[in-house]
Amino acid sequence: MESFDYVIVGAGSAGSVLANRLSEDGKASVCVLEAGPSDWHPFIHIPAGFMYTLVNPRVNWLYTSEPSEWTGGRRIAAPRGKTLGGSSSINGHIYNRGQRLDFDGWAQRGNRGWGYADVLPYFRRTEQRIAPEIDDTFRGRDGNLPITDLDWRDPLCEAFIEGAVEMGIPRNTDYNGTLQAGVSYVQRIIRNGRRISAARGYLHPAMKRPNLAVHTHAHATSLVLEGKKAVGVRYRKGGRNGPQVEVRARREVILSGGAVNSPQLLQLSGIGPASLLQSLGIPLQHDLAGVGENLRDHYAPRFVARVKGAETINEKAHGLRLAGEVLKYALTRKGILSLNPTLIYVFWKSDERVDNYDLQLTFTPASYKEGVQSTLDDFPGMTIASWQQRPDSTGYVRSKSADPFGHPIIQPNYLAAESDRQVLLAGMKLARRLLGSRPLSKYYDREEFPGSQAQSDADLLAAAKQRGTTTFHLMGTCRMAPDSDPTAVVDDQLRVRGLEGLRVVDASIMPTMPSANLNASVLMIAEKAADMIRGRPALDAVLLSE
Repeated sequence: MESFDYVIVGAGSAGSVLANRLSEDGKASVCVLEAGPSDWHPFIHIPAGFMYTLVNPRVNWLYTSEPSEWTGGRRIAAPRGKTLGGSSSINGHIYNRGQRLDFDGWAQRGNRGWGYADVLPYFRRTEQRIAPEIDDTFRGRDGNLPITDLDWRDPLCEAFIEGAVEMGIPRNTDYNGTLQAGVSYVQRIIRNGRRISAARGYLHPAMKRPNLAVHTHAHATSLVLEGKKAVGVRYRKGGRNGPQVEVRARREVILSGGAVNSPQLLQLSGIGPASLLQSLGIPLQHDLAGVGENLRDHYAPRFVARVKGAETINEKAHGLRLAGEVLKYALTRKGILSLNPTLIYVFWKSDERVDNYDLQLTFTPASYKEGVQSTLDDFPGMTIASWQQRPDSTGYVRSKSADPFGHPIIQPNYLAAESDRQVLLAGMKLARRLLGSRPLSKYYDREEFPGSQAQSDADLLAAAKQRGTTTFHLMGTCRMAPDSDPTAVVDDQLRVRGLEGLRVVDASIMPTMPSANLNASVLMIAEKAADMIRGRPALDAVLLSE
């Protein structure tokens, strides 16, 4: 039996940050358990390799959500990273923090120290912003992860931005700065044409330290509890039929498995809703009703248009053209292999009366079969997606059985809330207007999906039901909240309520959805949690003008 000061379950974005920070002074011993393999596969590190990793069981849990009314009875893929770096090794590379109001809202719910002024220093600590001009109030220069601007330019992207500007949506040079609203090329965690995952930025540099042990192919099966204290983790080495190993934690066990795996492991360990655990035959260790509840995700229908008079990624990704792109990437780290799935962002309002920006739209000069970003269409196309930034619909993650190798039930309840449907309709109508803008008109051939016949609100919602899909932003299933909230799982120090020696540090602790992709916020959460765990004072809050 091995023993360490800290045992971290999951080597994803949060786990990689924690492993680095908790081991950096050499005083504490740290063990990281990762169910997947090392991040050796080349497609992890080539930006366009996301199309491969989205469907590869070697590096992806390949979860699916349950059918629901607003998915038309379809199961929706729910990819989660299963390798060093976790989902930061298979995601779309995007760096997007969200809005000030998101984190101020967390603090207003009773989570002390989680307002925007409090978390901004931790956002800055994660990043090495690489740009000609940097506002040091909002951006960091010396962090572990390079944040770069997309340098791709083509006629379709330029026309799309010009069209947005003509419609009154201004250009924004830094949507992670003073204000999110506007249109811009994306910021991404890529340097010299290579993905820099959390494993590359945080974990691998730390793995040279003698006080850090990283175990891959180590599938956690349960927590070890002594009364109401977590003292270790049991795992299977190499899979279901591998030997069972127990590793002890002298100080703390930290769950960083993400919004699916962290609540599942708690439930498998007897920590969760009593009625659920009893129905599964799992002995109850600690009744905690909120474990697995409060699941949210962004749900996005995509408009697809056929393109004329310009090349798209679709043509460049076939035959001899693709061979040329491979050679270009090998020699220069440029071309379509250096691209991420989204090239342009729009942040805007569903209604002028809205005080904040509740819509996110993405554009790319490519189209995919059935709208899924793993197989390109055979025709030249462009795609625009839209979604409600802060969805009200909530669902759950629940174990199906006591089998730690079984996939859990994942039910986001997409669009169940009427408010989500109304905001989404506004987003879809804005997306169509953007595709029909004057600057894009010379490249716009026709709308492939949902097609010009879809005009009414009912038609558009039917299209969303037919082809809408995840944006891979599952969160909230181990919610941070005060005791007065019946769904609370962790307190504002990320300690599991009613237990000692156990914290959760990942996207599952988010009280509400940020107006953003999640990776940037997960990195921030882990940086902040590392100071909490080490007993260090929080970084000084940033004084901001209203």
